[in-house]
Amino acid sequence: MKKTRILALVFAVVIAAVMAFSFKVPAKAEEGGMLIATQEQEEPAADNAIGTKAIAAAVVVALAAAAGALAMGLAVAKSTESMARQPEVAGQINSSMMLGMVFIETAIIYALIVAILIIFVL
Repeated sequence: MKKTRILALVFAVVIAAVMAFSFKVPAKAEEGGMLIATQEQEEPAADNAIGTKAIAAAVVVALAAAAGALAMGLAVAKSTESMARQPEVAGQINSSMMLGMVFIETAIIYALIVAILIIFVL
């Protein structure tokens, strides 16, 4: 249990670091006490927006895939353990496990669709 918490904490810190470094503030030229954005500085801002979208999409898919993989692993482990304890109901356990796997995979596919929407719509 402690190992899982430590792994989750490390994962959260890495994601926070990536998100913190992905946002860059464009430099602005000062003229007469006023901030003026030049043409050269507007192009990196557009690139920064595209990069931020890509990072957001990657985080969405990575979190969903990691959570789905953990859930599937736990489901398979528990169903195998249940089948070993009660072999006479192995068929029912297997069909219930497969139905659960379908729901987990559907959630991952929804996350992929959200990532695609982030990239192309926003």
